[in-house]
This record gives sequence, C-alpha cells and structure tokens, in this order.
Amino acid sequence: MAMTSAVDPTTPLYLGLMSGTSADGIDAALVQFPAEGGCRFVDGLTHAWDPAIRAELIALGEGGTITSLDALGRLDAQVGITFAAAANRLLDSARIDRGQVHAIGSHGQTVRHRPLNDPAFTMQIGDANRIAELTGITTVADFRRRDVAAGGHGAPLMPAFHLAMLGDSDEDRAVLNLGGIGNLTLIPRQGTPRGFDTGPANALMDAWCQRHRGEPFDADGAFAASGQVDAALLARWLADPWFALPPPKSTGREQFHLDWAQAQLGEGQVSGADVQATLLELTAATVADALLAHLPGATRVLVCGGGVRNPQLLRRLGARLPGVVIESSAAHGLDPDYLEAMGFAWLAQRTLAGLPGNLPSVSGAQGPRILGAIHLG
Repeated sequence: MAMTSAVDPTTPLYLGLMSGTSADGIDAALVQFPAEGGCRFVDGLTHAWDPAIRAELIALGEGGTITSLDALGRLDAQVGITFAAAANRLLDSARIDRGQVHAIGSHGQTVRHRPLNDPAFTMQIGDANRIAELTGITTVADFRRRDVAAGGHGAPLMPAFHLAMLGDSDEDRAVLNLGGIGNLTLIPRQGTPRGFDTGPANALMDAWCQRHRGEPFDADGAFAASGQVDAALLARWLADPWFALPPPKSTGREQFHLDWAQAQLGEGQVSGADVQATLLELTAATVADALLAHLPGATRVLVCGGGVRNPQLLRRLGARLPGVVIESSAAHGLDPDYLEAMGFAWLAQRTLAGLPGNLPSVSGAQGPRILGAIHLG
C-alpha cells in the first residue's frame, strides 16, 4: 500500500516515471519537495506494460538485435506513449489537474548499456516528446547520457537522491535498491558517498521463476525457500570476472541473463527450486560482499525496490550481515516501491533549477553535470 499524503497547495508538484531492468511495469510517483527538505510522496501507481512491448524490451535489454531503424523508431514511440499513459492514469486517479504539475522526470527504458565500450554509451528509449505532448506537462528525460559523455557510467543515478534524503551524520549507512539489478549507495558519516551496481537481483530470479513455475515472480521467496543452495553452482557464478571489478561499475540484462546463469549449471542435475535458492543466495552474497568490502562499518541498510517484499532474500542478507540493521526505506518516510520514480522527479527538479544531478564519486564522471533534456509542455 502506497504511503500517500495530502497535497500542500504552496509547494510545486513533480511526477517521476521509472521502468527498470525487470520491465515489470512503469512506476509513477507524484511528489513534492518542501522548502525545508525531504520528499513528500503524494500518490503512486504501477502501470503494466503491454505484453508484446515488454517482450521486445526484455529481448533488447539482454543484447538482442532489432530488425531495422523503423522498428526502433516504432518501439521508441510506443514506449513514450505508454509512459505518458502511466502519468495520465496517475493524475486522473489522484484527481490532480495537469496544470498543477511543474514537470515530469522520465527515466525511459534502458535497452542497451555499454559503459566499458570505446566509445562508451547507454541508450534509454521512450520518446519524451510524446510524454510532453500527451500530458501537456514539461518533461525532463535522457538523464544518463550526459554523465557517460563526461566519462562516467551513467549509473547508478539514485545515490545523489539517496544522499539528499537518507543521509545521516550519526552512522555509516547504505541504501540498497533490489530491482532487476541490485545497487548500493554507501553513505559514510565522514568521507565521500559512493554507489555502484552489485549484480543480478530480481531480473534473474523472476526469469527463472517464470520459466519453471509459469509465475512472473517468486512471491515471498517461497520457491527459493523450498530449495537448497548449491554451493558449487554459487561458486561458479561468483567467479564471473565482473564481480571482481572495482567501482565505479554498472550492469544490466546484457550481462546477467538466463543464458548466463544456465551456462554454469554443469552436467549434474540441479532442481528448479535449488537453482532459485542459489540465485537468491547469489544476490545476497554479492550485496553483502560489496558492503563489507567498501563500507565495513555500516550499521544500517535501507532497502527499496521489489526485493523489499521478498522476506527470504532479506533473511539471507541478514544472515550474511550479522549486527547490521536491515529495514525498508519506509521506516524513514520513503515508500520503497516508488523510491526510484521519486528520484527521477527529483532529478527533473534539479535539471530545471540548473543544478547537477550526478555524483562523480559514484559514476566516475569528470565532474558534476546538469543531466537530461527538457521538453516543454
């Protein structure tokens, strides 16, 4: 249940749109940023993808090819239209007049992310012109490519938002987003904040569950809990050189997909439930290893994203991080289901104010940059 609150008529409204690696829906969040700081969540919803569009997006994200420029142009337009539909549906549901919304921040849908190529690039589709046209609201989009042009990974972008909203001078803490890919924001009491992707999270578990159970996700981690971790399989997955790379680093479906996972299954028989349990343990292990390596003094981890609703995953993470408080971002006033969408609303506000939205210590960019392109409503 979303943590809704009343609209403050004296504070501008912003709307954030986010669809992540799992492509399991477009999260739309309506928020306000009070002058005294913080983020007031007004309302939110998740808008489902058309199954055919979702299948195309997942195939592209996993490194698939597209047949022609015409096909790419069509998909870009369709994704933009769907993002606009999500925004309009939220505004209608919340009974908010479009004239009250100062701007929309749209992440788009990542279909290719190559931060280590020469030249590096990242591509998010979802025509923001369509969003501005169909909503009548100024839309800020294409946030990642400026950071890449400045030598960064263009990801993760949420650490700047996490730092602004969840930083604390009394403890070393981390914010963990368990979306399709896991990523950590490290916020020490003193020193420089950092952030990076940790590896696969829901995307692989969801895909395996869909293939073996016909279900889009493993509700409450029950499928994983019915199996046993295969230590040898886990070790083979953890031997992937990507996990040993130092930050800054980012990844996506093009690196971690079902073909990648199945290539290490070997000749022995591993049950579907055991593979699911081992995929879950892979997520817990890579998150815990990264935290212990880069912020060993952390005493609290604030969790957001779909994984916050997987108690088996949180239990395994807790087992690998004894003494660390692991809790939902809801305990600190930020709805875990919509935190990323809220973050892109915040980035839109930053862009329109002429303020940088990246953290060079996170992405590796040459310096702070104003992110995104503005499409007037």
